[in-house]
Amino acid sequence: MENYNKSETTLRDLLRVVFRHKLVFMLVFIVIMVSVYIGMELRTPLYQARVMILVAGKMQKDIEVERELGPGSIVQTQMVLVRSTPIIRRAVEALKLYQRPLDYEKRYTTKLNAYFIEHAARAEELEMEGMTNKQREAYLFSRAMNDLAGNIEVQEMAQDSSMFSIAVTDYDPVTAAIIANVVSRSYVIFDIEQQIAGLQLTYGEKNSTIVRLEYYIDKLKESLDGRPLSDIEALGPASVKIVGQAGGGMMIPMKPGKTTALVIGFLMSVILGVALSYLFDYFDQTFRSPKDIETFLNIRYLGSVPRRRLEDKPIISRSNTKNTNYSQSFQNVSENIYLLMKDNKLNSFIITDSEGSRETVSVIANIGIYLAHKADIRVLIIDVNPRMISAGIASVFNVADIPGLTDVLEGQANFEDVVLSIGPNLSVLPAGRPMVNPIKLLESSMLSDLIKQTKSKYDVVLINCADIKNYTDAAILSSFTDGVVLVINEGQIRRQIVGNAIVPLKEKGTNIIGGILTNRTHAIPGIIYKLT
Repeated sequence: MENYNKSETTLRDLLRVVFRHKLVFMLVFIVIMVSVYIGMELRTPLYQARVMILVAGKMQKDIEVERELGPGSIVQTQMVLVRSTPIIRRAVEALKLYQRPLDYEKRYTTKLNAYFIEHAARAEELEMEGMTNKQREAYLFSRAMNDLAGNIEVQEMAQDSSMFSIAVTDYDPVTAAIIANVVSRSYVIFDIEQQIAGLQLTYGEKNSTIVRLEYYIDKLKESLDGRPLSDIEALGPASVKIVGQAGGGMMIPMKPGKTTALVIGFLMSVILGVALSYLFDYFDQTFRSPKDIETFLNIRYLGSVPRRRLEDKPIISRSNTKNTNYSQSFQNVSENIYLLMKDNKLNSFIITDSEGSRETVSVIANIGIYLAHKADIRVLIIDVNPRMISAGIASVFNVADIPGLTDVLEGQANFEDVVLSIGPNLSVLPAGRPMVNPIKLLESSMLSDLIKQTKSKYDVVLINCADIKNYTDAAILSSFTDGVVLVINEGQIRRQIVGNAIVPLKEKGTNIIGGILTNRTHAIPGIIYKLT
């Protein structure tokens, strides 16, 4: 069961990373698949036909002289000879390959590739316009020889073996087999011609062996159309013998077909997409999950608030607090805070962030609404942030900013006169008159006394103050409260920034109660999350 849960978690982590960077994954997928498809459209399938050659070692023994061939370096020499000019020339002449159209490949390829082949053929035709007929014939013949030489592959069957193969590629499987047979027979003819030349020097032109070899050459020349030979004819009297002819079976393209290539491309795109998603995720130093809060900040995760949609109001309705995922999230967060209050006997919290987000005051307001409405306890929200009146608690509840806290601390108003009742069990103390530098006011004994008084009058006191990255307000106020709750914006604030910002709080021994993740986006779609 434990292994199952681990694999389930690993799968969800994988899906979370992929869906979090879905644009990267989709871009990689599209680029690779389109590239593979276009690549296949621009590639003409090639077929390969193969002929097996045996280096017999000795010529016929009808005469006194024997020509030792044997394996090893002689076989390597014979392999090199296959692509020599005399052999290639005879094959080109026999098959009239020089008469092939310049756009020969076009009939075997796709429409897209055919367009480029036609364009290249027209360009080559233009180059030949200034040539004479002989020059044109010489050019086409040389071109055919180069093409054929490039399409021949000679490969030794095994180390120190007396056998090797001659493989010929072409766009048509039947043509590939014909050319392979013709090339191999041209090679055998060349070998016999070399034997005859040597024998003539010793025995003259009328020697019976020479006559028989010349007869065999004539028979082979008749078969330079690529038609199959009998096994006896293929073996022949030469010191190199054809032991396996091309053709006779169904041939498949040398390279993977379009379907196979697309499957391979699909697998490659998925693997590369996942790898790049993990790479982007590795370099993404923002908070992306509850696990990040617990791992990098070493504090408790109190809950998350999803990204607010158009139909969600910033402040939830007290009459209907479970109508959306947005409102439901505040109920979950509030319940977690309420349980902590009861278990640890806490009743005053600073709720702040590290970036000065305008959403923090909405979080404070909604938590206050839920605690007052659901827990049926008396809640007071104090705005101790006179620097940001426009984004203060008063603006969220649409009440007057002045008078407020600063007016009470300066003796210009009484607490009872400026505290505002928002609803059953919920009251708000606005920030009051704005101040550029309220540090002295925050450090005054009057503020600490006021907070102590409110803690005795209310079951919960929620305090809004300036962000902890740019100001020390939270560190000062933490001496008067039971702890600090951090609001962290998912995907917007770097982990290192928040980690550095809470250092002064930790050095002072502040009780950092936990973190709330806002603007939460669930990367994995709900249906997939349920299936996994």
